[in-house]
Amino acid sequence: MSNLPLTAAGRAVLEDELKQRIRVERPRLVQRIQEAIADDSNLAENSEYQAAKAEQEINEAHIVELEDKLARADVIDVSKLFGDTIKFGAVTLIEENTGEKKVWQIVGEPEADVKKGKISVTSPIARALIGKTKGASVEVEAPGGAKVYKILRVGWA
Repeated sequence: MSNLPLTAAGRAVLEDELKQRIRVERPRLVQRIQEAIADDSNLAENSEYQAAKAEQEINEAHIVELEDKLARADVIDVSKLFGDTIKFGAVTLIEENTGEKKVWQIVGEPEADVKKGKISVTSPIARALIGKTKGASVEVEAPGGAKVYKILRVGWA
């Protein structure tokens, strides 16, 4: 069982989703199943029952997955991090060969969202950047092909 690095905000998002699935979705699905049974007790041919059971199974699988992630969570307080070396939680300003500038924060897998500038610590870009400092050039083998980035600044959220 490996640790799962997360920011405090990332852990809070997982906890909120777990609460939602347990406190809201689970009872809603139980109610939906009970109503489907009341409408038609022939469960083999009751499509509403079959659909509700399938949705319940998916919800329960998500609950197990969230509980596992939270049990393995290694919360890193990015407010206490500093320095000029890129590591988890770093907000990094990067210039691509094209001259395009990007700001990325390296976060845990569950909280990654490229559109919000948050990249997973396990992504090819993050793995290539970690341990580098300002001024370094980094070549990244990404699914879209090799790219070269120059690190202009290392900052912290």
